[in-house]
Amino acid sequence: MTRYQRSGATGAARTATLDRAVPTASAAACVVTATIPVGSESDAVAANPLTGSVYVASQWADTVSVISGQTNTVTATIPVGNPQGMAVNPSTGDVYVTNFNDGTVSVISGRTNTVTAAIPVGSLPITVAVNPRTGDVYVANFNDGTVSVISGRTGTVTATILVGSSPYGVAVSLRTGDVYVTNFSDGTVSVISGQTRTVTATILIGNGPDAVAANPRTGDVYVANYGASTVSVISGRTNTVTATIPVGKGPVGVAVNPSTDIVYVTSIKNGTVSVISGQTNTVTATIPVGNGPVGVAVNPLTGTVYTANIGDDTVSVISG
Repeated sequence: MTRYQRSGATGAARTATLDRAVPTASAAACVVTATIPVGSESDAVAANPLTGSVYVASQWADTVSVISGQTNTVTATIPVGNPQGMAVNPSTGDVYVTNFNDGTVSVISGRTNTVTAAIPVGSLPITVAVNPRTGDVYVANFNDGTVSVISGRTGTVTATILVGSSPYGVAVSLRTGDVYVTNFSDGTVSVISGQTRTVTATILIGNGPDAVAANPRTGDVYVANYGASTVSVISGRTNTVTATIPVGKGPVGVAVNPSTDIVYVTSIKNGTVSVISGQTNTVTATIPVGNGPVGVAVNPLTGTVYTANIGDDTVSVISG
């Protein structure tokens, strides 16, 4: 069981203690412009730059809410399994959703907002990432220490890669095609070659590495360390940690805007988003959002940031 999502088939209540924090003086540049009610126990969010739509996974409701980026209203609700993580292929508009208890990945058409496939993967799939250049989809299977590779063309699993203990977050570097997987129980990050589908490096990170995101422009990789309340910065060239940045309590989500090199990190225990400059690796603002923010996503075309708040079943919209 992870620290804020259900265990087993029946589930358990959220366990995080949520403490509100005061924004820093520099937070005025980024403000919450809307708060949108969504489904029960919403903790993952993804933005589709092709349509402007935003997708939110609701664990207890077993649904994905679709939000219009223009009106900030829910326009559709899509039944899936027990959704945990999601990712959008910006080349095709397809949305991939991990169903934690079902052991499957639902594929949603971004054009019709309907489920077009359910693909069996490993045990307790928790997060997913897409390489839009190859169409390959990578799924972290929390329970069996593996990553499933799905072909975006055939919708079938083409490889299963052994990584560390309790793989949690997964991200693709478009600079190199490498895949970065956080191993929550090991305190490490596994680096997978997108070409050979083998682990080429294991990077020691620290206490409870959780979400991970890669900057496609610089190649830098950002890891939210839940247990340490820090973000580790990994150089995509050397696969070494180049900086460690203190953030709010219990960081569990991270997203990058490659146009600005700004990194956004949710802190579930503080109810805030830390804004990090990718150039200086320092926190430049702290923004209060909803209760228990988990997932965070950026629309790279508009710069708008979205957080899924598991404590009050809302999505906060932040101006970029």
